[in-house]
Amino acid sequence: MKEHSMRLALIALLADGQFHSGEALGEKLGISRAAVSKHIKVLRTWGIDIFRLQGKGYSLPEKLELLDCDKILAQVKCSRLELIPVIDSTNQYLLDRVGTMPKGACCLAEYQQAGRGRRGRQWISPFGSNLYLSMYWRLDAGIAAAMGLSLVVGVAIAEALESLGTEGIKVKWPNDLYYQDRKLAGILVEMSGQTGEAAHLVIGMGLNIAMPASEGESIEQSWTNLTDACDTLPDRNVLAATLINRLHDALSDYEESGMDGFTMRWNRLDNFLGRPVKLLMGNRVVEGIARGINNQGALLLETEQGVTPYLGGEISLRGC
Repeated sequence: MKEHSMRLALIALLADGQFHSGEALGEKLGISRAAVSKHIKVLRTWGIDIFRLQGKGYSLPEKLELLDCDKILAQVKCSRLELIPVIDSTNQYLLDRVGTMPKGACCLAEYQQAGRGRRGRQWISPFGSNLYLSMYWRLDAGIAAAMGLSLVVGVAIAEALESLGTEGIKVKWPNDLYYQDRKLAGILVEMSGQTGEAAHLVIGMGLNIAMPASEGESIEQSWTNLTDACDTLPDRNVLAATLINRLHDALSDYEESGMDGFTMRWNRLDNFLGRPVKLLMGNRVVEGIARGINNQGALLLETEQGVTPYLGGEISLRGC
């Protein structure tokens, strides 16, 4: 952690987007120029684009707006907020503390060393480029009542982004956000609990804000950034606070009335509504026209045999 503290201090100095000599940085941090150079190398592996110009020093391509816990807390109704700049996984952090944290507790990070998406896939998480947020929620109705939760979260995120001036943000069943047919954000809901008892849920979200193309080279599908979806990028702290508030409200509504009310909101935002799609279910492929979702959160697929709901299991939706 001491090494991380020094590196975070170095990032804070470079965040203004100006040039800083290795000597000046070393003096401010109390380390040698050689040590500064070593830390810079590590920061580049974190996905930070730091370049060096002979005679001028080190600089970022532009100013970097860092997350600020106090600024976020001033805008949110959050029982507990932890900002951990460098973490393995925000979801895992909360999962490890289930039962000890209040409902609505949140964890934010600037960089995830072991971020993960659906089915254990890696979630690319460069420092400061995106937003990595997880929230803990206790659902007294139990695990069975959490069936449509990822859809509710998707609606909440899309509507939050709309409120901040973005246009054209869509949801993809069951847990992604899209912009112009490219993935903008992913949702991962993990839960634990016994039958007949409350469900402990950790809802994670990764939102691409301004991820460099070089960092996304290993992503196996088309992706995009929030910078492409709005003329003026929202302040990252305002963005984080808005997402936390909207997510809290949506989960409260869901706890109160389930999917009632969310079905129409989802269908308004559905990226594939009325479009030909295919569902991948193991070795089975079913093609048809997407007709939105029902009140259980099931995907409605129209084929020659009629409209069939699909829900649960390992189902992947793809456009045709």
